Amino acid sequence: MSKKYDVTAVTGKYTDRDGNEKSRYMTIGAIIETRNGPMLKLEGVPVGWDGWAYLNEPKEREGGQPQQRQQSKPQNRRQDADFEDPPF
Repeated sequence: MSKKYDVTAVTGKYTDRDGNEKSRYMTIGAIIETRNGPMLKLEGVPVGWDGWAYLNEPKEREGGQPQQRQQSKPQNRRQDADFEDPPF
């Protein structure tokens, strides 16, 4: 599977230090090529999103390869030694 596009949504507006209004963007997923054709993988949906998104070709890294998103490991919320699971 190869990544064809990054899927990006406008999540809001802000004003830069020069007073220019700019859009704030969030990468919400990717379009990948599979043996059955293109597939959309959504990784997150912004609050209040209206459903419109941009398809952008993946940016090249300095080494000449497209960026790959690293998946983060889930973190435990509590690490207390006396924490017990509920009895049900």
